[in-house]
Amino acid sequence: MTTRPEAERPLYFGAHGELFGLYHPTVSSAKKAVLLCPPLGQEQIRCHRLYRQLARTLAGEGIAVLRFDYYGSGDSAGASADVDWDRCVADTMVAADTLRRLSGADHVVAFGARLGGSIAMSAAAGLAGLVVWDPVLDGDDYIAAHDALQLALRQDPERFIAPRKPSDAAGQWLGFAISERLRDQLASLRLPPPTVPTLVLDSLPPAQPSRWEALAASPAVVRTLQPTTPWDDLARAEIAILSHPLIQAVSGHLRAMA
Repeated sequence: MTTRPEAERPLYFGAHGELFGLYHPTVSSAKKAVLLCPPLGQEQIRCHRLYRQLARTLAGEGIAVLRFDYYGSGDSAGASADVDWDRCVADTMVAADTLRRLSGADHVVAFGARLGGSIAMSAAAGLAGLVVWDPVLDGDDYIAAHDALQLALRQDPERFIAPRKPSDAAGQWLGFAISERLRDQLASLRLPPPTVPTLVLDSLPPAQPSRWEALAASPAVVRTLQPTTPWDDLARAEIAILSHPLIQAVSGHLRAMA
């Protein structure tokens, strides 16, 4: 049974208060807590409303939730060019500790979409479990897809009268600065199988069945979601991603957890 959740509470945390988050408390004592790890760049913008809906749904079911921004993203300190993979992983660990303190729950499960899921997997030590939505397991694939999106954006006649020069948008992905350091970090990203219970929600277009082959020897379960999610569709790159099946799948999985 769901209850009306309390209003979300904004907070700054981290060693110097440099990280921003929104805590969604429960009406009564929380026995479970979920950390929502956002993706990066335009995907974070597109998932913002869905993350808020998911947080409110879970809080109404008695699960405390913390949404937060990594350093250099969202409302945390720093600029987008400052986003660093290792810092994102460290920020996630700090956020998990903050959620434990706020909620009183010992076990924290992390949820993340796309690179948010990858970051959650990299920060899994100490977490009770993971729910990851179309996580990026191979950074080269992600780079290739975003380079293609950026090229299509520069040449899009719906946005520009004449194609923009490569120098006009150098070091960017869909309007967000991408540093060479982060690009190199993503290029070397090869995630090992998770060591904690993991639910993988797959809404990518049909592909070879080996897509999640790297997770075979791990405590991961893959569940297909429909409809597919248009992560790499330029025509929809500025449209919010909403998925009621995703919210239902996450809430149902968390309710079933011991």
